[in-house]
Amino acid sequence: MAVFKRAKSLVLINMPLINLLTLKQALTLGASELPESDSPDLDCELILLHAIGQHRNILFTDPDTLLDASQQAAFIELIARRKQGEPVAYIIGSQGFWDLQLKVAPHTLIPRGDTESIIDWVLDNNLQPKRILDLGTGTGALALALASEFPNAQVVGVDVIPQAVELANENKALNSITNVVFKQSDWFDALASEEAFDLIVSNPPYIDEDDVHLDQGDVRFEPSSALVAKQQGFADLFHIATQAKKYLSKNGYLLMEHGWKQGKEMREKLIELKYENVATGQDLASRDRFTYGQA
Repeated sequence: MAVFKRAKSLVLINMPLINLLTLKQALTLGASELPESDSPDLDCELILLHAIGQHRNILFTDPDTLLDASQQAAFIELIARRKQGEPVAYIIGSQGFWDLQLKVAPHTLIPRGDTESIIDWVLDNNLQPKRILDLGTGTGALALALASEFPNAQVVGVDVIPQAVELANENKALNSITNVVFKQSDWFDALASEEAFDLIVSNPPYIDEDDVHLDQGDVRFEPSSALVAKQQGFADLFHIATQAKKYLSKNGYLLMEHGWKQGKEMREKLIELKYENVATGQDLASRDRFTYGQA
């Protein structure tokens, strides 16, 4: 492994692993290889910790520790994957969400911080749901986070993809959460019509099939089935909104994540369907991110 300067930045090149790097050097050099990332330092840190199998504390307590040859080779390989645009969560196999650590896989959407705004809204409005439904659960992120906040509630998470249900159950065990059941279901299809929920949440596909952003950034690697919907991104959102009233208890709430330009149409749809107290909530960047209504 040799290090040289090019365009005033340090670059890793494929050479024999003779010159082993310290943790501090690996962070600097790895981040310099990721100029197109929005968070090169954080990406590199997560990848390095995964490669060496250590907790973050070591970066502060022992920054001059040398990587061994196998660790350095693994680190270089993983940085190369990130340089090609592969999401860090897929590279290291996990993603933090709320106060949980979740396993992720290429057949599920990567949980994002903006989705946590749904949980914030539920807590800020002092809802006390006894039964919760998460539609299109993927990794189980929303279902598990809400179950952790409402340990006395019964939570159901559904997904049409069997591998997603399996992964959600793994995350249930990983986070020692017991008040959740995950089922395979195409939205409401596997649920009994008499089931009533005080809270229904969903982060469904909502991107237009022709959206140019599908060819950019991390979403290039995520499953299109979890991202794209017909009717300019509204097909699944409108389907859920239409069907959800049959599964909501009296005064129960429906909350659906959507794109930051879709709030107006979602409010109009919920009002058309006779939901009450319809409004749109914002994400961490103060953009419209989810719309809700009450049965």
